[in-house]
Amino acid sequence: MKTISLMEMLKAGVHFGHKTSLWNPKMAPYIYTQRNNIYILDLEKTRIKLAEALAFATQIAASGGIILFVGTKRQAKDEVRKAAESCGMPYVVTRWLGGTFTNFRTIQRTIKKMDRYEKMIADGEVKKYTKKEQLMIGREVEKMKTFFSGIKDMKKLPEAIFVLDTKYDHIPVEEARQSKVKIVGLVDTNSDPSKIDYVIPSNDDAIKVIAYMANIVAEAVNEGRNSMAETLMTQTEGAAVAK
Repeated sequence: MKTISLMEMLKAGVHFGHKTSLWNPKMAPYIYTQRNNIYILDLEKTRIKLAEALAFATQIAASGGIILFVGTKRQAKDEVRKAAESCGMPYVVTRWLGGTFTNFRTIQRTIKKMDRYEKMIADGEVKKYTKKEQLMIGREVEKMKTFFSGIKDMKKLPEAIFVLDTKYDHIPVEEARQSKVKIVGLVDTNSDPSKIDYVIPSNDDAIKVIAYMANIVAEAVNEGRNSMAETLMTQTEGAAVAK
């Protein structure tokens, strides 16, 4: 696992919390001090909690599990999408649609419809419809792609979600809790850590922090997937020798 550098976290601004007037008392154990009415997080504690979260992410990936990356804030979208794609995991970076977890079958039906329409367009089959109908189908596909392109290959509920702002993206957090999906998430000084399985005390607004956290979790996932691939290869070679 990659070494977690206090200096890298410091440079990114992981330690900067919210104004003291906005704090959640449950975050008190992770706060080091306050400066100019801004809470400063204890990076040593962040490092410990981040290491736990990364170990969990690696374990999930090594067992073939899925971690859904979630970051719908404007400054998070691109970084979260790139990080998720770099480790082959699904992602949600536009508005979370209610029922994505709790009504998963309906979401899957919509994704199948999107796939069917895309195939019709690619094969030219859509041309059998009127121009107005083709236009409507095209618009519907684009709308569905906006919401579902990051999860179209997710055939089952993930083992975990990684949320870059657990307060802003509280709906996926609640749906994950209802669906018994583990939650890994950045928790700033104004958020409630009691709802998160793997708390990462951290600034959740700065784009440098978002990029750092998204990438380091993606690296942990890749490490787990590589470990799984090596294990399968060893087992295959062992079976071949046994024959």
